Amino acid sequence: MLAFTFPGQGSQRFQMGAAWVDHPSWEVVTEASNASGVDIAYLLTEAPIAELTLTFNAQLATLTQSLVVLDAIERLGFSPGACAGHSLGEYSSLIASGAIEFSEGLRLAVARGHAMATAAASTRGTMAALIGISDSDAQAACYRAESDVWVANYNAPGQVVIGGTFEGVEKACEVATKLGVKRVIRLQVSGAFHTPLMLGARAELRDALAQVSFQTPEVPVVSNVDGHFHDDRDEWPALLSAQLCSPVRWYQGVETLIGFGATTLVEVGPGGVLSGLARRIAPELHTLSVATPDDLDTMMDVIAPTKTVAMDPNVHHGEHLYISERVVVSPSTGIFSPEESLHAPGAGLLPGTGGMTAGMVDTDARDAHLNVGDLVGRVGVADVRTPFEGVLVRWLATAGERVQEGQPLLWLKVEGERR
Repeated sequence: MLAFTFPGQGSQRFQMGAAWVDHPSWEVVTEASNASGVDIAYLLTEAPIAELTLTFNAQLATLTQSLVVLDAIERLGFSPGACAGHSLGEYSSLIASGAIEFSEGLRLAVARGHAMATAAASTRGTMAALIGISDSDAQAACYRAESDVWVANYNAPGQVVIGGTFEGVEKACEVATKLGVKRVIRLQVSGAFHTPLMLGARAELRDALAQVSFQTPEVPVVSNVDGHFHDDRDEWPALLSAQLCSPVRWYQGVETLIGFGATTLVEVGPGGVLSGLARRIAPELHTLSVATPDDLDTMMDVIAPTKTVAMDPNVHHGEHLYISERVVVSPSTGIFSPEESLHAPGAGLLPGTGGMTAGMVDTDARDAHLNVGDLVGRVGVADVRTPFEGVLVRWLATAGERVQEGQPLLWLKVEGERR
């Protein structure tokens, strides 16, 4: 099972979007710029690193870059069984899961970045990574410092980040040295994120969250606050608000993904930090970092080496994912309308679908057997017919969605192999 993980602030790189400019998924940047009112293309291709690393810019650029990569992966027909994001990356994971709309996610990122930058300027905090120390000793170092310093990230066994005032962090690092920490790395950040010093940012973020319509996630999403899945849409505003001032329980969240059945973690976006942490948390996991278009080829080689294109794409549009799996893709750009005869109102979800987003067509297994050439829908006025025989497992596009040529529309499995 694939789980998608999304990086947070600190993963940004100078010109990290340059390699994507000529890729079809670059259109996401235009949409993001329109939704946020910020020239994100400039941030991703031209902004000096000093400008890019400013809290507001870094968060908006990192989230958008992750969504560009996500769009490119989805065009290949891949989708996650679960999602998790580190700090800001949690917003990317909620967009990926369908819990919040793309434009609303961008507006939340704008509000969050502004609120955190304002709080950081007023509190003047800092952070440090402690390498080679247990969770309990890191907590003890903060307590014994007798100052304003707290654990901010539980990133991996033996890797803990602390944050607080400059004085508090310095004192805690001194105590950690006495407790046997192997290495202390002072982080170049503008504030003590995920600590009580961010309390001033919560009011502004809460106001923004109140304007967003949350949906039930299509696939499970892990929360940073407790490292557990939350599928109740009404819980997410409070979780995102609490996340500002509480530690990121990252490795606990990765363990939750593993317990759910994840065997491959795909880091979607810039950097590669989360893949490195995953290898420390669970060496048996397969990990992939997709940050550039070249990484898409690596992903295809590792996950779907048997993928081939349909023999006659001018007649039937589809892709092979695995020996027993097929994806039917759009023949053109336009509004997608699923074939109504495939819809069984009130039917239960097929095994493994994990939920449906608003407007997504559901189907019953006994009504979902498709033969070669069967009509599955329309894109604009163009008929979409399946070049494969199989059982409809899941719709990959929603009714009324504007889809691109080559975008996956539905997922089939040969009969007897249905999940």
